[in-house]
Amino acid sequence: MKPSSNPRRFAWLAIAAAVLTISLKGAAAILTGSVSLLSDALESTINLTTAVMTLIVLFIVARPEDDDHTYGHGKAEYLSSGAEGGLILAASAGIIFVSVRRLINPLPVSHLDVGLVVIGVATLINLIVATLLIRVGRRERSVALEADGRHLMTDVWTSVGVIIGVLMVYLTGIVRLDPIIAILFGANIAVTGIRLMVRSTQGLMDSAVPKEEVQAITATLDRHAEAGLQYHALRTRQSGSRSFASFHIQVPGEWTVQRGHDLLEQIDLELHRTLPYLTVFSHIEPMEDPRSFQDIHLDRPDIDQLMQQQDLPPSP
Repeated sequence: MKPSSNPRRFAWLAIAAAVLTISLKGAAAILTGSVSLLSDALESTINLTTAVMTLIVLFIVARPEDDDHTYGHGKAEYLSSGAEGGLILAASAGIIFVSVRRLINPLPVSHLDVGLVVIGVATLINLIVATLLIRVGRRERSVALEADGRHLMTDVWTSVGVIIGVLMVYLTGIVRLDPIIAILFGANIAVTGIRLMVRSTQGLMDSAVPKEEVQAITATLDRHAEAGLQYHALRTRQSGSRSFASFHIQVPGEWTVQRGHDLLEQIDLELHRTLPYLTVFSHIEPMEDPRSFQDIHLDRPDIDQLMQQQDLPPSP
């Protein structure tokens, strides 16, 4: 993450917005007796919890590398995002449970006009904050901040649906429309929760960087390959806001160490200009040596077989 950036202030903004919208939606739910508005207020309490969680994680991520975490603390963001997905699912289950009970035993609602105005204001606040969090999260490559923004955006769409449902109840007088709308949007936010959990799981399993970044890396390596060099064993992984790539570069055996080092430095500089958050691990090899084409497998289970082919002692 860039030293000059301070994404934690946006997490504080999310906390402030959550407190304000909880107050507004809670007041509207009490005033109207609408289960849709109550469900919307319940999700806003989850917004507050996740916003606090995001702030804590951003403090952890900002810590420098140490002896126990030599690659930094970026993966803490995936834990936050996964937990947020779980909380969204919990909120969805609560919304559906309350709505089904209200569908079976409908209760009258009142003061819907005032409730619509209040929830409209709360929705506008969430829309502004969610858009800002997603934009900043993408810019700073913060999984936790972007996840918080996307969660808040689901709250916006839920609120829009609730407004439509409450308006239909207000116009038609059909009370059961209120819990039906709440059930539909409870299911909708469950999908968002599942997506966040899947994304977090993939990050914790060292998923490769996005295709666009892989293409940027290969484009740089291909330019150097056109000059007669070769490369292989390209591997990438994502860890929070940081990306990692490793590869082997094959050059003529008569090159000096200095010339090979200069080449790797040049490649590293070009990649860093394109992908500022990328950390590169490169290895140089003589292209005339057959082992240069076999070492891609050295960290795999067939290592003993390769060592036997090269008359080397087996691994302990």
